[in-house]
Amino acid sequence: MSFKIAGFSGSFGDASKTRALVSLAATRAAGQIGGNAEVFDLGDLQPQLGTANRIEDLRGQARRAIDTILAADALVVGSPVYKGSYSGLFKHLVDLIDPADLLGKPILLIATGGGDRHALVIEHQLRPLFAFFEAAVLPTGVYASAADFTDGVPTSPALLARLGRGIDQLAAALGPIRAEKAA
Repeated sequence: MSFKIAGFSGSFGDASKTRALVSLAATRAAGQIGGNAEVFDLGDLQPQLGTANRIEDLRGQARRAIDTILAADALVVGSPVYKGSYSGLFKHLVDLIDPADLLGKPILLIATGGGDRHALVIEHQLRPLFAFFEAAVLPTGVYASAADFTDGVPTSPALLARLGRGIDQLAAALGPIRAEKAA
């Protein structure tokens, strides 16, 4: 039995620090639990996302990405901070998701910003958003500022230690799912 972890970055490309951190977390978590990871970002859902009124309006690559995210056993969700919150397009995507699709799903939250003053975005924006869905949001959220990266790669020892705690919590949250799949 293989676990599926989907990462989603609320940014627009591979050069994003948010995507780099989400990808690192999803890949390490999948390695720790013997699963597979796949990572997507807002760019993978374009140009359809902005005009979609329902999730069924997404086609092709955008629909495959959403289907993979919703079918995953666990999620790593990250967003860059825009004016103290996540972007409008990130929220639009979340608005398209049926609340039942995230019920009880383990989610590791990640955010990135230019400096430390945005560190509470996880507690004040992302955690309440996913709590509405009754997702199993992990206790540890991972925030990183520009100083935590070297050439776009997460390198700060404190950041990597916090990320490790989040990954450990994600692996532990998959324990009941592991037992359910084995039954």
